[in-house]
Amino acid sequence: MKIVVIMGPTASGKSAMALKLAQERNGEIVSADSMQLYRDLAIGTAQPTEEEKLKVAHHLVGCFPLSEKIDVYRYCRLADEKIAGIAARGHLPIICGGTGFYLKALLRGLDDLPGDDALRKKLDEKYDSDAGYTRLVNEMQKLDPQGLEKFANCRRKLIRALEVRLLSGKSILELQQGQGALRYDVEAYRLEMTPEKLRVRIAARAQKMLDSGWIDEARYALSAGLLDSPTAHQAIGYRDIGEFLAGKIDRPRLLERIVTATGQYARRQRTWFRHQHPEAQIVAL
Repeated sequence: MKIVVIMGPTASGKSAMALKLAQERNGEIVSADSMQLYRDLAIGTAQPTEEEKLKVAHHLVGCFPLSEKIDVYRYCRLADEKIAGIAARGHLPIICGGTGFYLKALLRGLDDLPGDDALRKKLDEKYDSDAGYTRLVNEMQKLDPQGLEKFANCRRKLIRALEVRLLSGKSILELQQGQGALRYDVEAYRLEMTPEKLRVRIAARAQKMLDSGWIDEARYALSAGLLDSPTAHQAIGYRDIGEFLAGKIDRPRLLERIVTATGQYARRQRTWFRHQHPEAQIVAL
């Protein structure tokens, strides 16, 4: 089955390119952004506008409550279903997003690693919180320091690494196999620009989002329990807006924090896509 994939760091112009291709090639867009899955985060996660959704059908955008837990396994099942439905309608599936782990799993399949639902539930209860993260790091430091180094920036992946270590007695890195064959006939594009240019775009977008109601959106999401949610709490910027609303930081400092955090995330994305997606053609911007 033929699909088009557009990947790249945040604010690099993926959504605009996907929309243009969809209009030109009778396509429908499937998001590969782990935070765009959630309702009530439309501005802060740069979800397509209502006007854009009228022009082209978008899938896996704004369809789950903040309380819903979504992991890579569930995402892949959902995305496969959407891709099959789009193809059945005679349209071109266009996958667009920056969550590299989701994209790699969708395109090449998930590693066949041990898992145990009961154990994972216990680990989630113990470690999937801000307070639990410190204990998680300490445990991984003892049991799997290499896994800790690789996954320290993502609590969910770190918990999964601990689960694999406890079940197998080995590091997840030892058990992971190389990249599998592509599961689809893929036409992939990786958007790339200089870090300096990307930072300017990130800053301009963050300012526009703050001016367009992001603070009010965050106020609602925070009151609805965003920071205690199982997955959506990872969305960039909302915790910082909470500190702004509490009077702990001013507006310039808020913007600076968001731009810095987004830039750090973009740097990790660029590294991931360079090393994990050799199938992608580079589009220099």
